[in-house]
Amino acid sequence: MTATYSIPFHHPDRPANEFRPLKAWHHFRKLIADKEDTEQVFHIIAALRGSRFRKVAAKFWHSEKGQRLLATDQRLIDILDDHDTLKKLPAGTVGRAYVDFMEREGLSAAGLESEYAKFTEAGTRFEDGIDRYGDRLRDTHDLHHILTGYGRDALGEQCVLAFTYAQHRNLGVGFIAYMGGLELKRRVAPTAPIMKAVHEGYRIGKAAKNLAQEDIGALLAEPLADARKRLGIPEPVAYKAAHEAMRSGGIDPYNLLAAVA
Repeated sequence: MTATYSIPFHHPDRPANEFRPLKAWHHFRKLIADKEDTEQVFHIIAALRGSRFRKVAAKFWHSEKGQRLLATDQRLIDILDDHDTLKKLPAGTVGRAYVDFMEREGLSAAGLESEYAKFTEAGTRFEDGIDRYGDRLRDTHDLHHILTGYGRDALGEQCVLAFTYAQHRNLGVGFIAYMGGLELKRRVAPTAPIMKAVHEGYRIGKAAKNLAQEDIGALLAEPLADARKRLGIPEPVAYKAAHEAMRSGGIDPYNLLAAVA
């Protein structure tokens, strides 16, 4: 099916894919120093931009579902940050679980977009199909936590990123997932099955349906258990085992700063 939008899939000014591992490492060290410095994530992704991600984006862009969703030109942020509407959904739905999670954690989809804007001020956005697909990945990141069952603890973040890497093959995301897991194991929990949990996230993501290619509005209205079953997302067993191992060693998985203080 041929794309019919006024914006190009690949902007002619978009540079060739980068592969700058030293730059990625530099920004990874900054991220390790402050895991809330989300801007570093985008620098790492850009430094290891690969051709596979573009292929995944192109497949979505040219599919019937992709064209239908993109033709609405509705921003996912407007759907995901409309908490009043999401709270009207029945208990147990994806949307209700999502809004409860976001308000409990003090998060918003617009907040993540704001962090990304710091990165794109350098002229790294081209408003093409690749950017539009990247927006879907960015805006649905916290929804991934709900659907996979991974928390916002340090290990949970690495597992979500491993899941995302398996679905989209963005080398920067995979780099953060696995290097972050190794750093966590080295500094905090050497006896816990950290890397087993991270790789479990990858395996689950590889087997599951592509979340960025879902109709997010319809997905939010689904019962959470049904959505996980339909998407092929099982319970993260290794992740929970790693948490148990950390707790048995006197480490709170949600307060790792105390473990390295």
